[in-house]
Amino acid sequence: MIPFPSNLLLFSPISIFLIITSTQNPSTMGVKSFVEGGIASIIAGCSTHPLDLIKVRMQLQGENHATGRGGITRPPRVGPISVGMRIIRQDGFRALYSGVSATMLRQTLYSTTRMGLYDMLKTKWTDPNTGIIPLWQKITAGLIAGGIGAAVGNPADVAMVRMQADGRVPPAERRNYKSVFDAISRMVKNEGIGSLWRGSSLTVNRAMLVTASQLASYDQMKETILNRGWMKDGLGTHVTASFGAGFVAALMTNPVDVIKTRVMNMKVVAGKAPPYTGAVDCALKTIKAEGPMALYNGFIPTISRQGPFTIVLFVTLEQVRKLLKDY
Repeated sequence: MIPFPSNLLLFSPISIFLIITSTQNPSTMGVKSFVEGGIASIIAGCSTHPLDLIKVRMQLQGENHATGRGGITRPPRVGPISVGMRIIRQDGFRALYSGVSATMLRQTLYSTTRMGLYDMLKTKWTDPNTGIIPLWQKITAGLIAGGIGAAVGNPADVAMVRMQADGRVPPAERRNYKSVFDAISRMVKNEGIGSLWRGSSLTVNRAMLVTASQLASYDQMKETILNRGWMKDGLGTHVTASFGAGFVAALMTNPVDVIKTRVMNMKVVAGKAPPYTGAVDCALKTIKAEGPMALYNGFIPTISRQGPFTIVLFVTLEQVRKLLKDY
């Protein structure tokens, strides 16, 4: 797993500044890259929020089940439709949008940063004579942009996971955050400011994998489709390339996402040892109690969410770019 540098947050503003000031016409191109990516990400995040909530609930299935004398006791798995219907039946349709304020803040911080930085790095590294950038440089740009974006957006990510997971426990045990800002303020008050970056190493690793696989594969698939003349540059190409990118991203990141969700959601009680001491401990306990395929808990809703999310993200991004091309 890629190590998370503890000073990343300190240097990320400097990194962003250096990247922006080292590109041509930064005042225009830099702002546009962030604005375009931010608008597309917020629309995509809000439109697929219920699928993300179902994914989180499924990733937490079996977490509190112990191992019996006869071996591993695995709880029955519940599918995404059943999970969704249970949420609606217990808490109403609006419960599918639990934590949507955190999703909006997360997309504003995390996705705006990663989309903008990726586009700027890609532009900077593109050969001015041929207009080509190798796949490995696209992947590198995605790794850098994803890591910085995740570090910036981790507090909203923790709040989002907790707000989405709250409905799975009895009412008396719920945190009942009123909004993302209430969640963040209460975490700081009750658990310290460090709780806002709980699971940050996982968030950064996941974001680096997501951004590298999602953005780089979209660009590569789109270029391949256009260069080989399979389709013209339009909605069909954008949908095809984005769906393929979503599948690649889901396959690469689901195991990290499961561990991230469990570490972020764990309750730490004063005077008691935390359920997990870290990401590796969480992974080992999960595999021991539930088997290795537990790391792919929620894969169906992950791809069901990642596919539409990626399609909405890139189709919206292409349209926003057309609207802002003259600015």
